[in-house]
Amino acid sequence: MVSVKDFGFEEEKIELGKSSEAQGMSVYGTTNFPKPVRRYRLVLEAPNLSVEETYYWCLQFIRQDRGFVDVQKLTDLFSASEHSAFFGSAWQRIGINQEKASQFLATIGKMVKELFQLVRELRIIDERLSYYEDSYSNSRSSESAEITLKGIWIDLVEQGSKNPASVYGMARELAFTVLPDLFFSTHPKSAKEVDEMVDRLDFNRKVREVLKRKLRAYLEWKEATFAELKTKRKFTLKYLKQHYEIIKMYMTWVKPYLRNVRKLMLQSTNDRSPDLVTAFESSLIELEVMAKKLPTDMPLDSEPYTNEHVYSVVLAHFFYRTTPSMNYQQEGYQKGPIHVGRVEVTLRAYAWTKEEIENYMKLKAREEMELLEVIDGSVKAAMEALGEELERYLAEAGEEAYIPKKPEKKEVKLPSAADPFTSVFKGFIELFGALGGKSAKGPKKDRKLAFIISKERKLAGSVAKRDIWQTYKEYKKAHGMMHWG
Repeated sequence: MVSVKDFGFEEEKIELGKSSEAQGMSVYGTTNFPKPVRRYRLVLEAPNLSVEETYYWCLQFIRQDRGFVDVQKLTDLFSASEHSAFFGSAWQRIGINQEKASQFLATIGKMVKELFQLVRELRIIDERLSYYEDSYSNSRSSESAEITLKGIWIDLVEQGSKNPASVYGMARELAFTVLPDLFFSTHPKSAKEVDEMVDRLDFNRKVREVLKRKLRAYLEWKEATFAELKTKRKFTLKYLKQHYEIIKMYMTWVKPYLRNVRKLMLQSTNDRSPDLVTAFESSLIELEVMAKKLPTDMPLDSEPYTNEHVYSVVLAHFFYRTTPSMNYQQEGYQKGPIHVGRVEVTLRAYAWTKEEIENYMKLKAREEMELLEVIDGSVKAAMEALGEELERYLAEAGEEAYIPKKPEKKEVKLPSAADPFTSVFKGFIELFGALGGKSAKGPKKDRKLAFIISKERKLAGSVAKRDIWQTYKEYKKAHGMMHWG
């Protein structure tokens, strides 16, 4: 279980009760919540208590009456006993989401497998194109590239020595023994140069005719396949990018289903709870919302001050032990449960900076992120297995995430003629300033900011304490309970 200490918070300790064996001494325990500046707890239990009304009353009061316009839900868990009326309905919805998620995951797995084939095909095309480009160049390796292409032409087009009409077949069957040597040593750049280059050879006319025929057929094949391979590479590159975008699209589609399955799943963390009994018609619900604001309204005993760094934060935690009743709703709504039973409302007040709020939200979001990272991680592992080639092809196809960014050019300040003199005086100022304690601009700024934050934290804490007290008091007043103030 993730602890609040892992994210830099002090853990809250509460009194669990009195120990009869230790002369009535208090027994304390932890709640895995950060230590608040104030905490209120309200427990209601009634056979006809609607838990929805309690949640929405508190939510609307915090949002509208206390001015917390920024409210986020952090926890939404549900568990039900196996023999409850809600159990079967919940698992029907889970099955629908699981079926859709499994279909998308199977498609993603299939497309990731096809991604390997596309990268392999592009690699083969690039290897073949390197022969063509090298053969048309004037480099030292152009002859070896030309010989390689001629060997490919004989193997693929003429079927090697099995075909009597091929270069090797004619050398064996028709006694054109010199034909292979002439074919692999004569390298015209284009089909138009064949006649002129072959006519300069000192061989009989029949040999020259056969050589012309073979070279002309080879060069026509070479030019056609070179253009075909370039076109195929462009098409395959675009198809690779499209394929990759479709994988990302399916990943986007499957995440809501995985999230829904996680929310609909009956939470195993409450399976051992004594409040949840298999034979009973019971369920457990846990909700937590966080409301925050920069305090602009001051308590009566506070001086006017502008708060810029520290937020007043309220964590409202609801824990329900309910009896769901499946009823048909009117006006076309489907069959749904009405929850009645016992509710525990805990209000906690905090004074947090933006970084502390983000840390707490990361704490609450860790389990969900681990679930979704299973999909991202599997695809990421496949990408890493393909290596830099996939990234290079995606960048070439225009995928922005893989296009290398150009380094920003930093302006270099050229030294002036007065620099040697000004640097001497700067050195004296730093030296004597340090001795006099005047050079500590950074620490002074840090101390000033720390003082401001401590003052704002005190103010934000007092505002949050006032707001949760008003919420606690007004709820009891609105529901006819004993209250003070």
